[in-house]
Amino acid sequence: MLTATAPEAPTPTLFLEPTDRAPQRARTFLADRFREWGITDDYVGRLVVCELVTNAWRHGDGQIIVRVFRDERDGLVVIEVWDQGPDLPVIQPENYAATSGRGLFLMSHLVRAWGTRPLMEGGKVVWAKCAF
Repeated sequence: MLTATAPEAPTPTLFLEPTDRAPQRARTFLADRFREWGITDDYVGRLVVCELVTNAWRHGDGQIIVRVFRDERDGLVVIEVWDQGPDLPVIQPENYAATSGRGLFLMSHLVRAWGTRPLMEGGKVVWAKCAF
């Protein structure tokens, strides 16, 4: 007898134009996902997605793609931000005179793990895994 399994639900995905409105739209998208999952404290998630989308808008290239999903292995939330730029994000060395460049450093201390992976078609994914 053959058995069938239900297809997995598609991963919630947001497509953004690289504009100054992208971070706000990404925060709203994440807040909506968290509400669906019953996660009431979305502050860190909104901060993480805002930082990653802002970096993609300012330093990346092309359309920005945001995905938010639960890792089935450990239940943690994964936030992915894709762009077509070739440069990988790097935590900047301390510079007390700088007026920017601290976001990735701060984000890295709020998440369980983060990293990057190149895309075969060009560009990269920057991801962060958060516990809530």
